[in-house]
Amino acid sequence: MKRLGILLSGRGSNFLAIADAIHAGRLTGAEIAIVISNQADSYGRKRAAALEFPTALIESKGRKRVEHDAEIIACLNEHEVDLVILAGYMRLLSPEFIAAFPNCILNIHPSLLPAFPGLDAQTQAFEYGAKVAGCTVHFVDEQLDHGAIVLQRAIPVLESDDAHSLADRILAEEHIAYPEAIGRVLSGQYALQGRRYVRKSDLAEPSHIPVK
Repeated sequence: MKRLGILLSGRGSNFLAIADAIHAGRLTGAEIAIVISNQADSYGRKRAAALEFPTALIESKGRKRVEHDAEIIACLNEHEVDLVILAGYMRLLSPEFIAAFPNCILNIHPSLLPAFPGLDAQTQAFEYGAKVAGCTVHFVDEQLDHGAIVLQRAIPVLESDDAHSLADRILAEEHIAYPEAIGRVLSGQYALQGRRYVRKSDLAEPSHIPVK
């Protein structure tokens, strides 16, 4: 059983989707070991506590990133976490954090990366006039919204959409994509080739050309 450490700052809807997927058997071989929030008033942490998951509050306000991250790393290690899941965690990770969990941190972003990184991606896509939007689950590296892509889900931008309705429809896709991507990573049936995530079933067999 692989142990997940969930980091969140707000409502935690992706955390709840992951918890639901585990409970329903759609995400197997995983358990939520700890839910950590950097915000005292986060609804996600309150919901986690109500569902009787282990939780921790490690506030970030007024603290240096390295110091704050060191406390989170210690908490994750104490709970023997195998994979770190950023579920609406509104804080950049320090290089020291990323080095502590190499290729073991996942994030979900509400755009089809590399398009529209950063904040308010749904509004960026709508205002740009994009005809297709969606979400991306990716490994976390030291650059913003940059790591190798595990999974993407796309939706059309409808003529009836505004930025809010588009964000709502993307969020529904996030709740499908994140558990599926976590399952893929936990299976170990993949390889990273440069910045490309490749499922082992898709790896080409090496060609054997006879030498004359």
